[in-house]
Amino acid sequence: MINKSEIEQKVAEFLLQIKAIKLQPNNPFTWASGWKSPIYCDNRITLSHPAIRTYIRQKLSSLIQEEFGSVSVIAGVATAGIPQGVLVAQELGLPFIYVRAKAKEHGRGNLIEGEFSPGQRVVVVEDLISTGNSSLQVVQALRDAGCEVAGLVGIFNYGFDAADENFKKAKCRFITLSNYNALINYAAEHSFVSAEDLKLLRKWRDDPQNWANTLESKT
Repeated sequence: MINKSEIEQKVAEFLLQIKAIKLQPNNPFTWASGWKSPIYCDNRITLSHPAIRTYIRQKLSSLIQEEFGSVSVIAGVATAGIPQGVLVAQELGLPFIYVRAKAKEHGRGNLIEGEFSPGQRVVVVEDLISTGNSSLQVVQALRDAGCEVAGLVGIFNYGFDAADENFKKAKCRFITLSNYNALINYAAEHSFVSAEDLKLLRKWRDDPQNWANTLESKT
């Protein structure tokens, strides 16, 4: 039986330790969407750390076996989900495919790269989930190609209500090794952030779109 709380904490520790996640509530990042964010996450950095990479590979593989049972293929989400998916597929001894954001504009014009057959049971591997929209485009592409998508696993998610709603609407289960709440609690307990910072971090999680306004009102 997987101890999910222990894994959440361990992955949070690793991501902070190698600076794959940075927390800057008083000097926020700007996302491509225009949102101001106190967190920046780049899980690709885990690939440069063999021990951490191995831990993540093993825990994602165990998660798939325990939560989804027998599957035929592992599918990665281009681009950051590809290396994580390859590692998981290798661990489980399964074929690997990946899904592009859009079909190639040359050659065979593939949207899905690799060999698969309609009817096969697939688990999607992602590195990070925010609203879930890009991940669910991959799920839909696989379904359109005749695959049975058992669900999706990932390393980290921000815990947005929008993601829960989007996955529920798409009737697709998703599970991640760690999440925003586990991360900020670990960060506060181990002095990565102050108690005051923790309050700001929690406010962002409640209303990320308008969070910057609360910062401006304090200045």
